[in-house]
Amino acid sequence: MVQNEILEQVANTVRVLAAEAIEKAKSGHPGLPLGAAEIGSLLFAETMRHDPSDPAWPNRDRFVLSAGHGSMLLYALLHLTGYDLPMEEIERFRQLGSATPGHPEYGRTPGVETTTGPLGQGIGNAVGMALAERMLAERFNRPGFPVVDHYTYCLAGDGCMMEGVASEAASLAGHLGLGKLIVMYDANQISIEGSTDLAFSEDVAARFRAYGWHVQEVDGYDLDALRKALEAAKAEEAAPSLIVARTRIARKSLLEGNAEAHGAPLGEEAVARLKADLGWPETPFFVPPAVRGFFESRRAQWAAARQEWQALFERWSEAYPELRREWDEAFALKLPEGLAERLPKFEKAVATRNASGKVLQALAKEIPYLVGGSADLAPSTKTYLEGYDAIQSGRYGGRNLHFGVREHGMGAILNGMALHGGFRVFGSTFLVFSDYMRHSIRLAALMGLPVIYVFTHDSIWVGEDGPTHQPVEQLESLRLIPNLAVIRPADGAETAEAWLEALRRTSGPTALILSRQNLPVLPPPSGLAPGESRVARGGYVVRREPEGKPPALVLVATGSEVGLALEAAALLEQQGVACRVVSMPWRERFEEQPESYQREVLPEEAPRLFIEAGVGRGWWRLARSRDGFVTQETFGESGPGHEVAEHFGFTAQKVAEQARQILARASQ
Repeated sequence: MVQNEILEQVANTVRVLAAEAIEKAKSGHPGLPLGAAEIGSLLFAETMRHDPSDPAWPNRDRFVLSAGHGSMLLYALLHLTGYDLPMEEIERFRQLGSATPGHPEYGRTPGVETTTGPLGQGIGNAVGMALAERMLAERFNRPGFPVVDHYTYCLAGDGCMMEGVASEAASLAGHLGLGKLIVMYDANQISIEGSTDLAFSEDVAARFRAYGWHVQEVDGYDLDALRKALEAAKAEEAAPSLIVARTRIARKSLLEGNAEAHGAPLGEEAVARLKADLGWPETPFFVPPAVRGFFESRRAQWAAARQEWQALFERWSEAYPELRREWDEAFALKLPEGLAERLPKFEKAVATRNASGKVLQALAKEIPYLVGGSADLAPSTKTYLEGYDAIQSGRYGGRNLHFGVREHGMGAILNGMALHGGFRVFGSTFLVFSDYMRHSIRLAALMGLPVIYVFTHDSIWVGEDGPTHQPVEQLESLRLIPNLAVIRPADGAETAEAWLEALRRTSGPTALILSRQNLPVLPPPSGLAPGESRVARGGYVVRREPEGKPPALVLVATGSEVGLALEAAALLEQQGVACRVVSMPWRERFEEQPESYQREVLPEEAPRLFIEAGVGRGWWRLARSRDGFVTQETFGESGPGHEVAEHFGFTAQKVAEQARQILARASQ
């Protein structure tokens, strides 16, 4: 146990560093770092098992700052404990290119476990990390070899507790009994607009008890009480823990308890007064020698604990070499050799959601670390892994995750699992409901997490469920997210290849956009080498114009509309129009291809007609003034899918008619 006196000095060092860095930047959120300094200091100095010399140590405790606006709390603690975050970076807080951005960013700062700032997301990530820990422990631990045995700590604020994503994730965490998840609630009852009484008067402790959590309430500045609460939380193995810590925003400053301290510098006078009241010298960014010396000794202890685990891990590896091989493959996301040859082949018309389901079953047999689930839609999205158990409280050895009707929580939890490592994760829902989880998807793309999303029921062909369930803008809006691969396959073969491309991506998420209705088998590709992936190129020629004739028109389509384009091309050629049909399942990838390949697929001399049952605004990137569009620019209608499609002009006859109009304009 660390002496309280040194912990108080650490907490005050955090306060001063945070206040000075924010003041120098003329930007930031001092309220949380000053108000929660004791909580953070106790966690990093005493409670957590971590090693700053090896931030990626697999069995380290994780810390998630869900209230990411209070980033200087985390940066100050990372600097003091010895992570590779020198004082120069503290002084460059919120400056371009610094390792101390306004909100913590995964991959930029050693010791930062996830990108946070959008409130509530961090709680969801922490749930995912804790879930991954329990699942890995079930897979790899053996008697006498607890190689996976760590906690996930999360610091959340009032804003996190208001956001719905936190409620979704917390509800599932309670259901799953994630006993190694401990959330510290910095309950200062202040948000940007003022007291939380303006809009938030619920009993958070009672809510979490109803979720099935172990809940305690303490004074956030009583170190002995905090320590006792953390020990009790760790002793509770069957439920996650919430510690409600009553705190004061901007504690020990002139703005203590004032909402103005939430998101603006304290001011030079207030910073000077803070330092004077704490007995601090005027020297900027001063760290007391006693604090430096304390952490030097702690670093030696942390390194020894990590080395002790490493020795245990090596003994486990010798005793269970096959498990070690599985461990290495899982954490490296290694794919089996020759995987493509062992996937299903499709010789008949099939809905791409069904094709995806068959591919997924085959992949599950080949890739033991592939796990996932759906937002209560597995029978429709075809994502339940047959022959494997479901994850439930106390039973973490399965591979199927039931997220319930919680898309937003699902997205955040998947991100946490991916961040933890050891699994390749997927989640599924209808495409129209991707909007519920959009920010989780955006953060996965920002962090470069290899999460896979299976989005089915991809267009107005959903039919009778009507416009509330018929996605129109979702496909194009997902394409707007940088580093998110959006793939909409047109048949079973493209679907299998789409899964392979998703699995090969390790630096960003992938969205598979799949149909409810059957789609015809496409003819063999034209212009690709034998065995070359059609999807990997982004777009390719699926039907060439008659030999010896230049194409008069190129029809470009994705998903279900590729079959429609082939039908329209056949009608047009009966009228003497030489047509080329291009399938473009992955438009962004096609745009990355060499210009020579793009011109080979889309020759400059031929006008183009783009066909997609969604808003068409993004296709301008490949279009010229003479080109045309058959797209869905309004919400849909309720009715049988084929009738809805016909109503909106998605028939071979209407496409051919639009094509003739383009050719007529081009000839003028």
